[in-house]
Amino acid sequence: MIKDSTLAQAVAQQLSQLETGQLTEAQQAQLCQLLAASSFIGRTLAQQPALLNRFSDASQLLRMDDYASTALAGCEQLDEAALFRLLRQVRNARLSSILAADVLKLQSIEQSLLAVSTLADQLINAAYRWAYQQLTAQWGTPLDERGEPMPLLILGMGKLGGAELNFSSDIDLIFTYPANGETQGGRRSSEHQQFFTKLGQKLIAALHQVTADGFVYRVDMRLRPFGDSGPLVLSFAAMEDYYQEQGREWERYAMLKARVLNPDGYHSQELQQLLKPFIYRRYIDFSAIESLRRMKQQIEQENRRLNRRDNIKLGVGGIREVEFIVQTLQLIRGGRIPALQQPSLLKALKVLCAEQILTTEQTDALGEDYLLLRKVEQFLQGIYDQQTQTLPQQALARSQLLAALGQTDWLALQQQLDTAMARVHQQFKQVIDNGDEAEAQDNSVGRLIWDSERSPAELASQLEWLAEEEAQALISALQQFKQDCQRRSVGPRGRDYLAKLVPQLLYLLQQQQAGPAVLNRVLGVFRQIVTRTAYLELLFENNAALKQLVLLCSQSGWLAEQLARYPMLLDELIDPAQLYQVATVADYRDRLRQHMLRVPDDDLELLMETLRQFKQAQQLRIAAADISSVLPLMKVSDHLTWLAEVIMAQVVELAWQQMVQRYGKPANASEQDKGLAVIAYGKLGGWELGYGSDLDLVFVHSCDSQAPTDGERPIDSKQFYLKLVQRVLHLCTTRTNSGVLYEVDTRLRPSGNSGLLAVNIDTYQQYLQQEAWTWEHQALVRARAIYGSDALQHRFLQIRQQILSAQRDLAKLAGDVVQMRQKLRQHHGVEAEDPKHASGGIVDLEFISQYLVLAYAHQFAGLYRYSDNIRILDAAAECGLLSVLQVQQLQQAYQLLRGYGHRQTLAPASLPADDSLQEAKAQVAQVWQQLFGNATG
Repeated sequence: MIKDSTLAQAVAQQLSQLETGQLTEAQQAQLCQLLAASSFIGRTLAQQPALLNRFSDASQLLRMDDYASTALAGCEQLDEAALFRLLRQVRNARLSSILAADVLKLQSIEQSLLAVSTLADQLINAAYRWAYQQLTAQWGTPLDERGEPMPLLILGMGKLGGAELNFSSDIDLIFTYPANGETQGGRRSSEHQQFFTKLGQKLIAALHQVTADGFVYRVDMRLRPFGDSGPLVLSFAAMEDYYQEQGREWERYAMLKARVLNPDGYHSQELQQLLKPFIYRRYIDFSAIESLRRMKQQIEQENRRLNRRDNIKLGVGGIREVEFIVQTLQLIRGGRIPALQQPSLLKALKVLCAEQILTTEQTDALGEDYLLLRKVEQFLQGIYDQQTQTLPQQALARSQLLAALGQTDWLALQQQLDTAMARVHQQFKQVIDNGDEAEAQDNSVGRLIWDSERSPAELASQLEWLAEEEAQALISALQQFKQDCQRRSVGPRGRDYLAKLVPQLLYLLQQQQAGPAVLNRVLGVFRQIVTRTAYLELLFENNAALKQLVLLCSQSGWLAEQLARYPMLLDELIDPAQLYQVATVADYRDRLRQHMLRVPDDDLELLMETLRQFKQAQQLRIAAADISSVLPLMKVSDHLTWLAEVIMAQVVELAWQQMVQRYGKPANASEQDKGLAVIAYGKLGGWELGYGSDLDLVFVHSCDSQAPTDGERPIDSKQFYLKLVQRVLHLCTTRTNSGVLYEVDTRLRPSGNSGLLAVNIDTYQQYLQQEAWTWEHQALVRARAIYGSDALQHRFLQIRQQILSAQRDLAKLAGDVVQMRQKLRQHHGVEAEDPKHASGGIVDLEFISQYLVLAYAHQFAGLYRYSDNIRILDAAAECGLLSVLQVQQLQQAYQLLRGYGHRQTLAPASLPADDSLQEAKAQVAQVWQQLFGNATG
C-alpha cells in the first residue's frame, strides 16, 4: 500500500497504461513497488508489453542475465532501421530489469553496476559487428600481418572501463586500429585510416542517434588524442607517438580506467603493452604528485564556484573524490604494484588495503560510502532514465527515490548522505596535501582593531608603519566594511572567517608597508565574497593565496577589479609557482582541453561560462607575470595573442559541432577541413593584443557549391557558413555571469557592415583586387590566418602576398594614407599626451610601417612576410628604406608608447611623468615628415 497520495496517483496512472488483469494480487503488488520507484520501468513496459510477466515474477527477473546476448544474436544481418530499433529496445528492457532487481533487493549494488556495464559491452559490440560487416561488404576487409581480419579496438574509459557504469550514463570511448594499409577483397579498396574512421562514425550513429525508440548511449569521444580536433581513429603507432611525446598527466589519470571492450587476444594484448609504459612508471611515481595536486585544486575550485551541495558525484565528498583518492594512489604506486594496474575502483581499493597503503578503517569507510553514493545515483537516474547526480527538489521525485531505496524519511537519507560525503572529503583532503603551511605571524594588532569599538583616532597609533592620517583612513575603511557586513546579514560562518582573515590581512599590509589604497582594493574583493563562505575559507586556509591577493592589489587596480568582479579567480592564487609560471601555446591548448572535458558537450550555458572563466584565469596569470616583470611587454602581447588564438579555435569547433548536429556537414567539408578560415586583423593579427582588446576578425570559406548539407534539416552549404559564423559571434559576445568572451569587430570584411559575415575566398580575393580602398590594404598588412586548414591558410597567404606586392603610385598612396590619418584624428578628438592617436603616437608609427609595405613590397618581398610592426621595421632597415638608427628609434618609441598605454590599463597611478614619451613621439613625427611631408590628404 503506497501511503504518499501523489506517488500513489502517479503509479495508478502508469498502471492504467498496462494490461494487468491476468496478474495475481501478489504480482500486482510487486509491480506497484517497481512503478513507485521508476517511471522509466513503467514507460518500458508500456512500450514492450511482452515483458510484463517477467517484471511481475522475481524468479524471471533473475533469469534475464542472458536476455541481451540472446536478443542480439545475428543482428549483423539486419538493416539499419531494424538494428537501431533492436538496440534501443534491448537497452531499455535489460536496464529496466536490472533496476527492478535492485528495487526488489535481488542483487547487490556491485552486481548491479557490473550488469549495467556488461549490457553496455554487449550493445557496443553488437553495433560494432553490424557496422564492420556493412563496411567490409562495400570496401573489403582490412587485414593484419597474419592475413587475419584487423579489428577496430574500442577502449572504454571512465566507469565503463572499470565495469562500474552508472544507470543512465554517457560512455567515453577511444578508437584505435593496429596498423595502416589497404582493405582487401571488396568492390573498392580503402586505406585503413579511412575505413576505420567510417566504421567509428557508423558505430557512434548506431548508439548515439535519437530515434522514436530513444537512444542507446550518448557517446563522448573527447578523451581521444588531440580531443575534438584530432582524428576519430588512430593507428597503434600514431597513438604510441602521441602518448610518448605529448601525453599529459591527466591523460595518464584517465587511461587508468581504459579497458578494451572487444578484446581479440592478439591485438588487444599488444595495445595494452603499448599503453602500459605511459600509464605506469616502474618506480614510485612522485613526479606525478604536482600534476595530481593541481587536479585536486581544480576539483576544489569547481566545488567552490558551482556550490554543488546536492550533487552526490561532483559535490564536496562526492563520488568523484573517491575516484580521485583511488586513482591517485594507483598512478603513484601502480608501477611497483602490478595488482593496482586495473580499471576497477573497488578491486583497486582492496589492493590498497592489502598493501597497507591505506588502513583497513580507511578502505572500509571509503568502500561503504562509495557504494552508498553509487546506489543512490543508480536509483536517482533510474527514476526517469536521466543522467543526473543531483538530489531532487520535487516532492514526487523524492518519494520515488525513497521508494526505490526502501526508505520513508527524506531528512534521514539526507543526513546519511551528508555523513558519508563528509567522511569522503576528509580523506580527499589528506590524500595529497596542498603543500601550503601558513607561516607563524603576529595577528594581535589586527584582532584588536577588528574587535574594537574605539574611533580611528584612538586606534591609529597601533599601525606603526603608517602616518597618522593614513592610519586613520585605513581604520575608517575597515570599520565601514564591518558595518556593511552587518547590514548584509553575513552568516555566522562568514563572520567567523572575517574575524580570522582581517587580522591576517593587516599583518600582510604591514609586511608590504601598504596603506588604505591597497586595503580598499582588497576590501573590494571581500565585499563580493562575504556571503560566499567557500572563498573566505579558501583565503583563510591558504595563506599564500591571501598573500598573493594583497600583492596583486598593491600592484594593479585593474587586477583588483578583475578579482572583485570574478571571485572564482581567487583559486588561481593558491599556488604562486603556478600563478607566475610562463606557459607555451601548447600549454594553453592543453589547459583549455582539460577544462572543456569536464563539461558535458550538450550544456551550452556551462560551455560558454567555462570558456570565459578559462580566459580570465589565464589572463590573470599573464598579468601577474607582467607586473612582476617575469614577462616583458612584447611577450605579454604574444601570450595574450596565443590565448586568443587557442580560445577562438575552440569556439569554432563548438560552433561547428552545434551547426553540424542541426544541419549536417556542408558539401566537401570534413572534421579535419571544415572549409572555414578565420583571418585576424588589427592587434590580434599584428601580435599586439592587450588585456581589453577587441578582436578584428574576417571569416572566409572555400565552399563554391549550392549542394545542401547532409543532415536531417539540410540547408544550402553557403548558408551553413553564414550560420556558423553567427554562432561563433554568439559564443564570443553573449554576456553571461562571467561577462563576454571577446568583443568581436567584423567591419573589416569585404563591403564592411553591408557585406556577408562569411565570404567565399574567391570573392574575398576579387574584392581586395578590384574594390578595396587603400585603408583596407593597409589593414591587410596586419592580417594573418589564425584558424583553418593548411590549404585554406596557404590560399590566404597567396592572396595577401599578391595584394601587398602590387606596384602602386607612391604619391597617391601617400595622399591616401595621410587622408585616412586625418580622419582618424578628427574621429578620436586627440589630446596631445595620448600615446596612441596623438602626433607621433602609435597609429602614426603603424601607418609608417603599412605605407612602407604597400609602397615597396613589389621590390622587397621581406616587407610583407610578417604582420607585426617590429619585424616590418627590421625588414625596412634590411632593404635600405630607413636607416638602422631610424629603425632602432622607431622600435624603441613603439615599445615605450605601447608600454605606457599598457600600464595605463594595469596600474595608471604608478605611471611617472617622463620626458622620454615626448622624445619618442618626436622621433616618430620626424620619420612621418620625411615620408609624408609633401603629401596632401
